[in-house]
Amino acid sequence: MKKYIVLFISLLLLTGCGKGDSNNVKEDFIKNIEKRNSYLIKGTMNIISNEDTFSYNITAAKSKENYRVNLVNTINNHEQVILKSEEGVYVVTPSLNKSFKFQSEWPDNGSQAYLLNSLVDDIKTDTESKVEKSENGYIITAKVNYPNNANLVSEKIYVDDKREIQKVEVLDSSGNIKITVTFTSINYKPSFKEDYFKLESLIDDECCEEDEETSKTIDEIIYPLYLPTNTYLSSKNTINTDAGNRVILTFTGESPFTLIEEVAAPKNEFEIIPVYGEPLMLNDTFGALSANSLYWTSNKIDYYISSEKLSSTELLTIAESISTGSLTVAGEK
Repeated sequence: MKKYIVLFISLLLLTGCGKGDSNNVKEDFIKNIEKRNSYLIKGTMNIISNEDTFSYNITAAKSKENYRVNLVNTINNHEQVILKSEEGVYVVTPSLNKSFKFQSEWPDNGSQAYLLNSLVDDIKTDTESKVEKSENGYIITAKVNYPNNANLVSEKIYVDDKREIQKVEVLDSSGNIKITVTFTSINYKPSFKEDYFKLESLIDDECCEEDEETSKTIDEIIYPLYLPTNTYLSSKNTINTDAGNRVILTFTGESPFTLIEEVAAPKNEFEIIPVYGEPLMLNDTFGALSANSLYWTSNKIDYYISSEKLSSTELLTIAESISTGSLTVAGEK
């Protein structure tokens, strides 16, 4: 009998310890991040859209209240930088010598899968977040907050036995993985140059001398593959400007909107464009989202959508349906 009692107590203790470990994982992870004033993260990010995958090399840095995130598209080497400093929030495209400046609370106004503090906020906000044991550590599951993309609803945060983050997966309502961030290195005591979090460090006055041979003509008009219900293309016009030609597509119906396209040309002098809105991640680039418009650059084309009827989620859906493959005139009448 004593033998069975000892065995029962041993099993009870083991079960209790295992449960305790799982319950402490969130608390340990949160404490580990919140005690850090700075960090430097490197890794990769994959964004899945329909059958396409867009891949980035990513470097994310934090120092007190300053942030800098470098994203480099692995296919075309296109780089963009998100910068938060005392002067404001910027999305910089070095190759175009251009930046958007936002009146924004980024990154505190929504989930950011590549920032440790944002992951902590998601866990603390979700009172129903949970932990499960995995083969190599633990998985923390929490709800996410992507204000302009309601399709993204939850995330899985993978940590090892030491509570160090390994990977984040962001899922839609059907449980499909839409974003994966894999962390390859984390430095909690990085050394940054004095101007690392200043806009001036991203400006190269000699980087963008305009090539006179660069075409300023849009050879093929790009149409969205997705249109809102009972909405169709009613007109298309091409206007010649000093910077090249500009294509204006007008869509009419229940959800009318205008789409403008023109060749993205590097600026001779660094340009800062004020935006009363938010930086927004699309499939292969960052854009600028305001109350009723969305602006972005992809494959050397500037795009601008505006509408008094469409929500930000609908603007995003249309934008993500536009690619170099979408040459069919969707819904033309």
